[in-house]
Amino acid sequence: MMTSEPTGTNEPAGQSPNTPVTNRGPRKLGFGGEVARLYARYRRGYPPAVIDAIVDTFRLSHNDAVIDLGCGTGQLTVPLAARVRSVVGVDPEPDMLWLARGHDDDAPNIAWVLGSDEELPAIGATLGNRPVGAITVATALHWMDDPAVFQTANKLVRPGGGVAVVTNGKPLWHLDIGWSRALRGFLEGWMGRPATMGCGTDDEAQRRYRAHLAAAGLRVVETRVAYTDALDLDHLVGGVLSAFSSGMLPYGEERQHFRDGLRDAVGSGPFPETVDVGLLFGLRE
Repeated sequence: MMTSEPTGTNEPAGQSPNTPVTNRGPRKLGFGGEVARLYARYRRGYPPAVIDAIVDTFRLSHNDAVIDLGCGTGQLTVPLAARVRSVVGVDPEPDMLWLARGHDDDAPNIAWVLGSDEELPAIGATLGNRPVGAITVATALHWMDDPAVFQTANKLVRPGGGVAVVTNGKPLWHLDIGWSRALRGFLEGWMGRPATMGCGTDDEAQRRYRAHLAAAGLRVVETRVAYTDALDLDHLVGGVLSAFSSGMLPYGEERQHFRDGLRDAVGSGPFPETVDVGLLFGLRE
């Protein structure tokens, strides 16, 4: 569950988040330190219906292993681990994984691995090339070479298994709600540029993922799970800041100015929304 800035990108200048990994230098996403702590504290998890949809679609059981790419601090990894034999949680940020390991007592069948989508073939090899039940990517695919992920996944998963691309609703600044529009206006004024990043939730990204799944030889299936939530001001501010890279975070008095300005723009809350979880599956026949 990797993160992304509302600025549009936090990759080096001139590079898109979807630039093929072979054309990039070493990735320094900048989501360690306090960003990881904000992520662990304020990012939503997933309701049971989402886990049920993944398990049911791939017919997962306690005989299956799952690989969760871009796992962040384990929001999807941990509940999945309760339903399968084991999960490998993969993330390029050491601090994210350090915090994720706080779940080890509750989920001892998770292996936390420092790496990225580039290591997916090697991770498959470490499993002894035994087919896995599923590969999940939750709000992280926009940082990856998705055609390569899908093609590799088709080689690693068992028949009936596949890839699950999960989006946990749209970014807080991209909702069609009054407080979200006010939030977007505040962020654009704060940063001095448009808050355009859709984190893979936008229609164009979803069309691209569907096409690339099909091109990889996977059968595309879609479903959605909706739930309602209401954030207080603390969770709204924390959720927004968890999407900033370390270099973008305001500190000290600037943090208080950020919070005060955000509150003046959107009010004191609560901030209700309907969270529309998108589940885009690619099944190996």
